[in-house]
Amino acid sequence: HVQLVESGGESVQAGGSLRLTCTASGRTNSRVCMGWFRQAPGKEREGGAARSGNGRTTYADNVKGRFTISKDNAKNTLYLQMNNLKPEDTAMYYCAADTRNTYCRDGSWSARGGYNSWGQGTQVTVS
Repeated sequence: HVQLVESGGESVQAGGSLRLTCTASGRTNSRVCMGWFRQAPGKEREGGAARSGNGRTTYADNVKGRFTISKDNAKNTLYLQMNNLKPEDTAMYYCAADTRNTYCRDGSWSARGGYNSWGQGTQVTVS
């Protein structure tokens, strides 16, 4: 299994920016599907962005144009650059990996069941 550790979450004002980091360790393969999810209190965990092992990215409509997912394969680190943050972006943000697949699949990239490894989360609060 791969271990994922997120960092970078904090409290920011609306309109501000944050960069989240997810560091992978253990039995890692740099070219797998990885994603960022978020979960607000009382709501379901939702997929925000995903990146396939070949670099292809996909985004949920509510973050498209504001969030950018990227990866440094040499460091086994996944990033989520978040710009123009809104109060509705407030949530716990989770990093996830699907170590079984190189490519994120259109039908499952935003579903919890599409991943087999999860981090513990990092809190983002926008006011």
